[in-house]
Amino acid sequence: MTDPETLSVTIVDGYVDEPAHFGVPPYVSTYPRYTAGALVDAGVPREGITYHTIDGLREEPDRWQDVDTADLAIYLGGMTVPGKYVGGTPAEPDEVRKIAWTATGTTLMGGPVKFGVGEENAGATETERQDLDFDFVAKGDVEAAVYDLVESGLEGFNDRMRDVEEVSRWARDGAFVVEHHPNHPDYLICELETSRGCAYRCSFCTEPLYGNPSFRPPETVVDEVDALADHGVKHFRIGRQADILAYGGDGEAPNPAALRELYGGIREVAPDLETLHLDNMNPITVVNWPEKSREGIRIIAEHNTAGDTAAFGLESADPVVQEENNLNVSAEECFEAVRIVNEEAGWRPGEEPGTGPTFGEDATRRLPKLLPGINLLHGLKGEREETYERNREFLRRVYDEGYLLRRVNIRQVMSFAGTEMSDTGAEIANDHKDLFKRYKRRVREEIDNPMLERVAPPGTVLPDVHLEYHQDGRTFGRQLGTYPLLVGIPGERPLDETTDVAIVDHGYRSVTGVPYPLDLNDASIDELTAIPGIGDRTAGDIVVGRPYESVSDADLDLDVDVSRFATVRRLERAD
Repeated sequence: MTDPETLSVTIVDGYVDEPAHFGVPPYVSTYPRYTAGALVDAGVPREGITYHTIDGLREEPDRWQDVDTADLAIYLGGMTVPGKYVGGTPAEPDEVRKIAWTATGTTLMGGPVKFGVGEENAGATETERQDLDFDFVAKGDVEAAVYDLVESGLEGFNDRMRDVEEVSRWARDGAFVVEHHPNHPDYLICELETSRGCAYRCSFCTEPLYGNPSFRPPETVVDEVDALADHGVKHFRIGRQADILAYGGDGEAPNPAALRELYGGIREVAPDLETLHLDNMNPITVVNWPEKSREGIRIIAEHNTAGDTAAFGLESADPVVQEENNLNVSAEECFEAVRIVNEEAGWRPGEEPGTGPTFGEDATRRLPKLLPGINLLHGLKGEREETYERNREFLRRVYDEGYLLRRVNIRQVMSFAGTEMSDTGAEIANDHKDLFKRYKRRVREEIDNPMLERVAPPGTVLPDVHLEYHQDGRTFGRQLGTYPLLVGIPGERPLDETTDVAIVDHGYRSVTGVPYPLDLNDASIDELTAIPGIGDRTAGDIVVGRPYESVSDADLDLDVDVSRFATVRRLERAD
């Protein structure tokens, strides 16, 4: 019998990406935290637990020694939605296999059902989890398997799901592990789980595999945030649920009281938090219970941080596709939900709550508090050429009637065993491959670009943009949050730092910005010419005329208010 108090455990985070769960850096999922908590609850001391990300193993090969010498090596990972990632690269099957081959102790694998990364997985059908030479594979909750495995002396476990009481303990007990994440503390956002399961049964989705919704009481989520804040976390995303409005209710109708207890409690225990965002909101909830939904949306906008996104799973505006795939919301209903979220939460910090969406010169200089995003999924049963046109018409209507969308997410279906799409998704996606590419390009040009300019007009300030990489003479970075904007800044600035940015131009899904406020006495030619209305000649005149006492001293005869982007912070005078 192995004594838990003498056990050495290494956790390797290969990252997860699920419909309601992010885990690729800068996000850290619940899996490693809950697993660490289960180990502590089973008697393993904190000092006996080591945590590495798969990127950490790649970058520092010496860390493989922790995998080799551990009494128990645990791998966590898997992808159930396709994506492109900047902050980290999910583990590939060969790397997962290497963990099992390297470890001399007992090995356990758990997490979602898909290995791999990138758009090449779109339409994939090989999703059954393989053991990849591990001693044990958790087919239920990996944290429950870990607890039972340690309790049994590493002899085995029965696959099962953990209960609310267990996850409440493990969420708090495992919060310490975030300190071992390479992004800690400044560029790390913790996923928070409020519930699992879904009351609806869309054909393609893996969330119903968890059953009907099961909610964590508000005080347990608040307690987890309290523990994470004690370990230096300031960024949180309430992303692990199918529908935030249904939280704490019967799985369908909103419960504003529960939302107020949740959000108010988080703000109370983490008053210095810098990010509080969410992810999924079901538009059918908004339509079926409009008054309760309005109240819930107001509560969220009262407590969250700006730039938040409520992802709406419209999936398709085509009624034929909706019927054949058990989709629960029509295009008309989704439009109504878009309108309600805009009215209740489309205001910006500095504006009066509930004033609806503003844009252009009338907008204040921050992103709106909460906007809807639209998820469109292709490769579903019944898809036809008309499907693509109906989707475009829906998006055009939203734009033409003056509403805001923070994000339009267009992707092709991934097919999973246990869902109705397990045999047909790849075939449909392949048949419509060329059509899909043309349609996606048109949406980017006709909707995404003008919508982004409406959401973030020139002069909008994005605080604390974390600088991530250089490309083509520019520096790219993002804020922490749900679906943050990718920002390109002229010049190559030091990486892994943060800066405030004022937006000057817009792409399809990204923006160009300059450091804010830009100092006219210090700005580069590239930074100056990025400001709307300033060309090479004017930028040259600004440089020649330095130093300035104020922006007005530059005597710029332009149609744009340069003070929205620039200031004078210091003078460089010759003696």
